[in-house]
Amino acid sequence: MEIDPSLLGEPAEYPVVTLRDEDDRELACYVEKSIDVDGAEFLLLLPVNLPIEIFVWETDDEAEGDDDAAEILVDIEEEDIDRLFPTARAVLAELDLLLERSAHTLTAAGDLPEGDEEDCFSLDISEEGDEHPVTEEFQMLATFFHQEAQYTLCTPLDPLLFFATRATDGSIELVDPEDFQKMRSQLENKLFDVLD
Repeated sequence: MEIDPSLLGEPAEYPVVTLRDEDDRELACYVEKSIDVDGAEFLLLLPVNLPIEIFVWETDDEAEGDDDAAEILVDIEEEDIDRLFPTARAVLAELDLLLERSAHTLTAAGDLPEGDEEDCFSLDISEEGDEHPVTEEFQMLATFFHQEAQYTLCTPLDPLLFFATRATDGSIELVDPEDFQKMRSQLENKLFDVLD
C-alpha cells in the first residue's frame, strides 16, 4: 500500500530510501523526517508498503480451569516465517495483496482492505516485568491453518516507524535500540515534537 502524503499532512512527496538486513533483504521506506545531531544525519522511516504480522492461536496456560482454557494470539518466532510464508502469501493474494519477505518486517503491496470494528483488536505487547502495559492495535486481514495450528495475518493500525542513520557512503542503517535509548532525550525535542 503506497501512502498518500496528503493523509500525513505534508503536501510534498517523501523521498524513499532502502533499508537492508543481514540477509540482504530490502525494505523501501519513506523518509518521514531527517534531522542533524552532532553532524550525523538521523532518519525517521515509514515503510512504503503495508507491514504484516503473523500471529498463532495458542492455549493460555495461565487461564483458570483446564476445561475451557482460553486461546490467545502469540507472535510467531522468526524461524517460523519461512515455512508459513507460501501459505500466507497465497491467502493474502486472494485480497489482492502481494506478501513480500522484506527486511525487518513482512510487507504487502496493494491497497488495505476496508475493515470494520470486528476486524480490529488490541494486543498486549508488553515485555515481562514492564511496569506499564503496552498495547498495539491491529486490523485482522485473514486467517489460515498450517499443521493443525490457526494463524492470523494482521497489519498494525499505528504507523510502523524505524529510526535509522545515513552513513557517509549514503547507506542507511537502523539505529541500535540501546543507542536510541541513550540518545532519546536529545532526539525527542528535535524529532517527535515536530510530528505532533
